[in-house]
Amino acid sequence: MVFNVRETNRTIRTTFPKKTKELSNVMIPLSDGTQLAAHIWLPEDAETTQVPAVLEYLPYRKNEFTALRDSLRHPYFAGHGYASIRVDIRGTGDSDGILYDEYLKQEQDDALEVLDWIAKQSWSTGSVGMIGKSWGGFNGLQIAARQHPALKAIITLCSTDDRYADDVHYKGGAMLASDMLWWASTMFAYNARPQYPEVRGESWRENWLERMELTPPYAEEWVRHQRRDAYWKHGSVIENYDDVTIPVFAVGGWADGYTNAIPRLLTGLKGPKKGLIGPWAHEYPEMAVPGPQIGFLQEAVRWWDEWLKDERTGIMDEPMVRVYMQDSVPPQTEYLCRPGHWVAEEQWPPANVKEKQLFLNGKNLSETADGKEVIISSVQQHGLYAGVFCPFGQPGDLPADQRIENGMAVVFDAAPVEKDKPILGEPEFRCRITSDKKAAHLVVRLNDVAPDGSSTRITWGVLNLTHRDSDENPSYLEPGKPYDVTVKMNVIGHTLQKGHHWQLAVSPNYWPHIWPFPEAVTFTVETGEETSLVLPLRNPTDLDKTLKPFAQAETAEVLEKDILREAGRTREVKQDAATGVWTLDDFSDEGKRKLHSNGLEYGSTNRNVYTIRENDPLSARVECDWTLSVGKGEWQTYLETKSTMTADETHYYLMNELKAWENEKEVFHKKWEEKIERDFT
Repeated sequence: MVFNVRETNRTIRTTFPKKTKELSNVMIPLSDGTQLAAHIWLPEDAETTQVPAVLEYLPYRKNEFTALRDSLRHPYFAGHGYASIRVDIRGTGDSDGILYDEYLKQEQDDALEVLDWIAKQSWSTGSVGMIGKSWGGFNGLQIAARQHPALKAIITLCSTDDRYADDVHYKGGAMLASDMLWWASTMFAYNARPQYPEVRGESWRENWLERMELTPPYAEEWVRHQRRDAYWKHGSVIENYDDVTIPVFAVGGWADGYTNAIPRLLTGLKGPKKGLIGPWAHEYPEMAVPGPQIGFLQEAVRWWDEWLKDERTGIMDEPMVRVYMQDSVPPQTEYLCRPGHWVAEEQWPPANVKEKQLFLNGKNLSETADGKEVIISSVQQHGLYAGVFCPFGQPGDLPADQRIENGMAVVFDAAPVEKDKPILGEPEFRCRITSDKKAAHLVVRLNDVAPDGSSTRITWGVLNLTHRDSDENPSYLEPGKPYDVTVKMNVIGHTLQKGHHWQLAVSPNYWPHIWPFPEAVTFTVETGEETSLVLPLRNPTDLDKTLKPFAQAETAEVLEKDILREAGRTREVKQDAATGVWTLDDFSDEGKRKLHSNGLEYGSTNRNVYTIRENDPLSARVECDWTLSVGKGEWQTYLETKSTMTADETHYYLMNELKAWENEKEVFHKKWEEKIERDFT
């Protein structure tokens, strides 16, 4: 359901200041002979009254897979006086070439030529903005750093400035078992889809076979780079914020996997900047759940008017960042709406946020400490109820009641609060810890516990302790030696309700989010003043009282479609009591649809299975299976992929297999296998 359009509380807008027209399958020529496919929405009078442009640059196929969501936004921008342009990246959709990996220099170079092309069009004023969520948010930042003169401003949603520390590959120096293979398997399947014969002619089949043969499984390269090196520094604007000189509007949500980048961007960027963090998952704010949704497209138009039309909209006179302070809620794996309220800050870090330390005191959190020790041992199946790493808003995405997990960790509880306690920022766990093994992970969860005992995870963090001093140059622990370390948790805005209490859970394991080290570990953690939970307590300000509410969410009309197969999702945790094997089976049928606009039919399914056996970290296994179909009438294509990942004491083992059919005839079958040495993970 990632590219579906869910029904939400929004207004459908059908009239705009400008009448518009569409240009389908426009080919943008590049200097090396490659052509990139584009869909363009224009004001009807753009040839006589030139307009600025808004570019979205993605690998997800404009003709069908993103067509529904594109129809909500691009006509909206065009209706407000912009050329709105959706381009398929080299090697995807109807564009030529091969997409060899994420965020390559080639991708940026091509974008610079696209910007050249836009600036030279008869309908263009020469001013361009870029907008994108996830991949499009990443490359918006990266291309901004290339400083093309036509690119005047960007809106980056659900993205990151740090490809190593804050993407779906590694976190806190730990390998993400939940998303490393899953995301690679997703692109492995996505990249194998063919061009559209009605657009590209007879060459489509040759291009299709070439794509399947030459496009590598990305996981192989990602696993080869297990520490922060030049591979990850490329495309990470955190390496030099000064490269980004144009205005940046950074947007995300507390339920997303990328929210940490927004405070860093607000702190590090020197040019004009705005931040917006809602309760949302990995989706645009006018559509995202948990709600409330907001009139984000109206905010985007204000941003474009300010920087592309040089009109004073007042957007830069408003506070630098607006955030949604979530209230205490019962634990659920899906929320349609999170209760809370909007607040604003003039700067980041906020001046009205102060650190509050709660010390570990036995199994409790208090403002005083007694200096005892706590033993924490590995439980391999801890983490199966954590929800997905980067929620998209599907049923089952969010963490379950943490009482299920707490029996597999060591838990510290504070006293119930006597009045509401809001926090805004990155909670930290500071501790003095001793390990009995040379390599270990330290995982912490911060929970909100209600008077009835139900426990809602608020945020979490992990540190690969071999990366305690450096992600570039890790070093093993000396068993038995105490170390002072800090684990930063994901940034969060949350109000602990009167009568509730904070709860901190500590563990060496978090499967399947974190790939386990080869040996189970036991920690000794000192309590007392050496170990504490540090909370960023926020004091309300007068600014909060003067905020204007956001407008009602609205979009353009979504494309008409027929539902050929309904979407659905199941997410099951299973235990085999006889063998001690635990399985998380996550199946998503994204359905099958037929678009009225071009007659294309498309659909997909995805099953991800994570297994581990009690007391056996080397039993960890991930399998990701995809099916995809794209077709029209007598032309039908179908793909199946299988990707697996396992490990022994010294190496990871990757297998990727691809099969493809054209009109029920198998036309391609290939298997990739790779063995990669473990490197402090």
